[in-house]
Amino acid sequence: MSDTARALDTGWCTFQVATGLYGVELDRVQEVLRAQPLTAVPLAPPAVVGLLNLRGRIVPAVDLRVLFDLPRLQEAQGGMVVVQASDGPVALLVDSIGDVQRHASLAPHEAAARTHAAPESSCAYTLPLPESLLVVLDLDQILSKAFERPGRGAPARSRLPSPRFPGE
Repeated sequence: MSDTARALDTGWCTFQVATGLYGVELDRVQEVLRAQPLTAVPLAPPAVVGLLNLRGRIVPAVDLRVLFDLPRLQEAQGGMVVVQASDGPVALLVDSIGDVQRHASLAPHEAAARTHAAPESSCAYTLPLPESLLVVLDLDQILSKAFERPGRGAPARSRLPSPRFPGE
């Protein structure tokens, strides 16, 4: 079964950033939260706006507005969608949380009118809903961009120094 067909079977968690309606596949969503206090991380990439203590687990928080080149919100408002990444959970800061969409009859569109702020490479596919267009994000691309340091191509997570042992 293709990734797109699997996504159509499971559904999407939706949220709003600016005027756009976005979603992520439900099987990648761990939980949805109200805005939480964050601890700033010095020298973090611009999109990584802090760390969240989620029941004793430290989770990085990524502001989608930064990735979409939109002005950041002044106050902690909106919500967070905690998604599963290959390295563990990551919280996505969004303007408002939507609902779960499940439409087995919808077919994804590869190309659609650009009515959203997400970069094209961050969009996995789009789905027409009765009153709007749902842009389903490519989480792997989004998270790769979020942890990328300006002026460097590789994600910050992969730039950790390798251990050196005496005598090497």
